[in-house]
Amino acid sequence: MLTVYGRASSSNVQAVMWGIAELGLDCERLDCGHDFGKTDSAEYRALNPFGLVPTLKDGDLVIWESCAILRYLAARYGDGGAFWPADPALRARVDMWAEWGKVNFSRDFTGPIFWARVRTAAKDRDEAALRRALDKFDGHLQHLQDQLQGRKYIMGDDFTLADISIGHVLFRYLDIDIPRVNRPIISDYYQRLKARPAYREHVMVSYESLRAKGAN
Repeated sequence: MLTVYGRASSSNVQAVMWGIAELGLDCERLDCGHDFGKTDSAEYRALNPFGLVPTLKDGDLVIWESCAILRYLAARYGDGGAFWPADPALRARVDMWAEWGKVNFSRDFTGPIFWARVRTAAKDRDEAALRRALDKFDGHLQHLQDQLQGRKYIMGDDFTLADISIGHVLFRYLDIDIPRVNRPIISDYYQRLKARPAYREHVMVSYESLRAKGAN
């Protein structure tokens, strides 16, 4: 059985758990990180020297970094189909969007927007910086909407690893109290993600334990 170390409220853990569920794999998740602690222990640092979550154990194999974990699972347990194709050219196209999701879409939301809005008390917020971050992220949303035009999922009719890399961000983006531009194509895409049981179970998770005192 797979073991994932990390708290359910971690967005990176959510991406991994969503992928595991979509692949139909059995998994045990052990809480650690944030209020649960444990990531600074010698035992955990032996698994992940950076003390971050998630970390995956599959037998004697240990992997950290969510994208590396997802690619390993897709290669080891997937069927080489649309989720993460065996064909190198098709796989590269999925990876291209998955990388953009991690390096741009997720990064430019999680710190500059989610942390600034939810994990920072109102009295300590830099509202000008938040507005700049929202403007930048809106550009990412426009790119996403352009890609989704005429498509059910990011790559077409089939759900892929790229949808996990990008889609796990949308729950928090659409749930927190921030101004948003109405984008019907993204809204429709989000409804399709919400229709997936694994998304509801592993991504649509309360983040109240992360909310700073005085953040509304």
